[in-house]
Amino acid sequence: MKPTLLILAAGMASRYGSMKQVDGFGPNGETIIDYSIYDAIKAGFGKISFIIREEFAEAFKAKFEPKLAGRVETDYVFQSYDLKPFGITEEIERAKPWGTAHAVLAARNQVNEPFCVINADDFYGYDAFEKMAKFLTTEVSDDTYSLIGYQVDRTLSDYGSVSRGVCQVEDGNMVAINERLKVYFKEDGSVAYEEDGQEFPLDPLTRVSMNFWGFTPAVFKQSEPMFKAFVEAKKADPKAEFFIPLVADGLIKTGEAAFKVIPTDAKWFGVTYKEDKPIVQKSISALVDSGVYPSNLWE
Repeated sequence: MKPTLLILAAGMASRYGSMKQVDGFGPNGETIIDYSIYDAIKAGFGKISFIIREEFAEAFKAKFEPKLAGRVETDYVFQSYDLKPFGITEEIERAKPWGTAHAVLAARNQVNEPFCVINADDFYGYDAFEKMAKFLTTEVSDDTYSLIGYQVDRTLSDYGSVSRGVCQVEDGNMVAINERLKVYFKEDGSVAYEEDGQEFPLDPLTRVSMNFWGFTPAVFKQSEPMFKAFVEAKKADPKAEFFIPLVADGLIKTGEAAFKVIPTDAKWFGVTYKEDKPIVQKSISALVDSGVYPSNLWE
């Protein structure tokens, strides 16, 4: 059974058409999401599932169906504010949905095969998709999940600090993930992070999570009770979000699942600052020039 690629895109639709996620970065206006889908198809994924808000379904279909028809199966998962399907009857006022792990839970009735979760607006590189596809077809089990671990120095911006989930790895498995809110290059090219006004060095080869995870559908049952407990604890905080690393941390602590850290030396690109855009365009242009991608992805 071919694995499914689940793309976290519910956050991108609110200002559809004027956002970095649907901005053109390739030579023919290809978006970053186009490159992820292209790499996933090449790596052997059998279905692309977009997690979106329902009111943007038609706009998404109009954008992606013409390109993907005949190439790969597509599906749409709707992330909503309605908590009744989780047995939560209390009305809770929210300005935004409940975060990435809640988005994954939204797919629980539509995904029945091993799957990978990625962000819509991150450029991950083919190596990551190839390694994840191999893991999902040969190694994954209900108690063995994975994430792609990027070298921190291959994920930073030259234009300011970024937040990164820094992985603590033992025997190839993640034992903890620590959110570092200010990670940056120093003037001498070394990497550091700041916490409580203090600066700490960070080995440039340290593995970080860029939200590229591999699961079986068992994670839905494992994470649903965690989500209910989270909602109960955080219902008064309209900004609280239920993130995938919270689920990973919970499963590691209870021993329900291990998370293999699959290393990649691929360069991750993202547009954190507006100054990053020309760099991403240049990087993609170089990949096209060297033959990694065709100049027109979907011709």
